[in-house]
Order: sequence, then structure tokens, then C-alpha cells
Amino acid sequence: MRIGIQASYAGDFSQTAAEVRDLESAGLDVVSVAEVYTFDAVSQLGYLAAVTERVELMSGILPIYSRTPALLAMTAAGLDHVSGGRFTLGLGASGPQVIEGWHGLPYDAPLQRTREIVEICRQVWRRERLVHEGAKYTVPLPADQGTGLGKPLKLINTPVRERVPVLLAALGPKNVELAAEIAEGWEPILFHPERAADVWGAALAAGRARRDPALGDLDVVVGVPVAVGEDVDHLVDAVRPGIALYVGGMGARGRNFYNDLARRYGYDAEAETIQDLYLAGRTAEAAAAVPEELVRATSLIGPESHVAERIAAFAGAGVTTLVLQPLDDSREGRLRTVETMRRLAG
Repeated sequence: MRIGIQASYAGDFSQTAAEVRDLESAGLDVVSVAEVYTFDAVSQLGYLAAVTERVELMSGILPIYSRTPALLAMTAAGLDHVSGGRFTLGLGASGPQVIEGWHGLPYDAPLQRTREIVEICRQVWRRERLVHEGAKYTVPLPADQGTGLGKPLKLINTPVRERVPVLLAALGPKNVELAAEIAEGWEPILFHPERAADVWGAALAAGRARRDPALGDLDVVVGVPVAVGEDVDHLVDAVRPGIALYVGGMGARGRNFYNDLARRYGYDAEAETIQDLYLAGRTAEAAAAVPEELVRATSLIGPESHVAERIAAFAGAGVTTLVLQPLDDSREGRLRTVETMRRLAG
């Protein structure tokens, strides 16, 4: 089981980078940098590449809509170059709120776009002349859509690797099936080990049946809130607002991927209540309505013996990388959490 951490995108990033160096020394395997509607992830990943030596760097995630496929390929090759082959390209569709509300682009055909983007990226990394004719992307641009001067080009520099690992964030059955088919890694959210097979098992099996053996085994990367100790039960309540935000407030009624997931886990009535309260502006009540069972199933909160059992449950459900979200909000506490988790997962 690999141990990662989600880098904070708040505060002084130089301090975050210094902390990542300490965590690397403590055995950290992966650092993931998010890109939401704040500073971009790429500049921060480049900074981390310069100040770390061993830890794997991961974008978690770059939205597929906000950059052209060729730019995504160039960016991944560049980050892999400056890090000495330590970069994983995490991609995802994000959601309509961000893509249309922040980037001003239509949120359409995420599955088709994802497939074509991965195909284009791998063509670029192989340094082939880029020619792609798909439903969503045509490169070079056809003459009737531009000047007619476009011509097939290939990447000037030789990448460190001709296949940078790709991680796809996915929740819906078709998206998960696609990840299992074409990507080196898959990143779900709110992962419930005991119910994951019921929700995603068929999709994973269908995707793996068409998977190229050259991709290797699917790396299943799961973010998880963590608090290890004898007196940490009160931190269950610290996790509730985050779940309520996703289940209740991410998207609109009838178009919320995380609400759908909670329902597929069997929390149908609870998901409806959380969404009703959140959309009514009663966010504290929405958080209080998040079932403790769901919090504990998707988190690692408790004494070492309990956390070790839960790590085994995640591993048994196919998880290969845990990206920690430490609930001890101090630098020393985060360091202790990584050291403890490294020992328990080892």
C-alpha cells in the first residue's frame, strides 16, 4: 500500500513544499496537487519537482476541458522531465459548476473527450506526428475550420518516458469502466470498501476485460481523512461538512455525481435529506445529517488497531494507494500521521 498526501492549496506554498520534503524523508510515496478555481496545479508541481528527490508527483486533478489535448501532453511531458520521471497525469471531467461557471466552456461528452485526450497524449509522448480524427478533436485543424495552414507536428524534445502514467478520476459506471480500460490509475472519491464491489465491480470488470496488458495492474488511488489515536472519535464530526458539501452542494438537484454515489451505497433517504438542507442554506444541519456509518467507512479514524483493520479492508477492496487527508491540522501532526500510516500500511 502506497501512502500519499494531498498538498494544501491554501497558505504559503513554500511552507507546503518544505513540509513535503520532510514527509518524503518520513516515507511518503506520493504527493497530489489539486486544481480547482485557485492557483493552477502545474506551477506548484514544478516547484515540488525542484525541491524533492523521490516522491511521486500527481495532478489531482487537471480538468480535461481547460487545456487542449496537446497542451496536456506537453505539460505532462514537461513535469515528467523536470521531476526525473516522477509525474502522474491525473485527469478528470470536474463538473458543470466549475467548467461552465469558471472556464466558460460547455460541459459535454466527458467520456468521449477523455478517451481522445488520452489517445492524443500517448501519441505525443511517442513523438509521432500528431494526426487525430475524432468526434471531439481533429488535429491538425481542417482547412474549412481555420487558415488551412496547420500541419502535423511532433514533440521537439524526447520525453523521459514515452508513456507518462495516466490517472482518471471517475465515479459513474461508464467513467469507471473507461478508467479500468485505458488508464494506469483510477481515483474514486468517498470510497466505501465494503460496498465498492457492489457499486463499481461490474464496471471495473468490463473495463479490465479490454485493458492492454502493457498498462499493468490498475492503481486504485483513494483519498481518505485520517486521525490515529485513542481519543480521536470527536474528529468524526470534522469530516461531516466535507461530505455534506459534496453530497449536498456539488451540482444541482438531479445532477450531483456525489449524491448519486451516496444513493448507490444505500443512503438514499439520507442523501436526499442532506441535499435538501444544503441547497436550502442549512449547511450545518446538512453536515449533522451525514450518517456516522458513512463517515467511518470512508475514513481512518480511531486507535492504531482499528486503523490497521481498515487499511486491510481498503486493500482487500483493491485500493493500492491511500492519499491522506490528516485531521491533525499541524505540521507536526501531519508528519506523525504519515509516519504512523507508513508503519501500519507496511
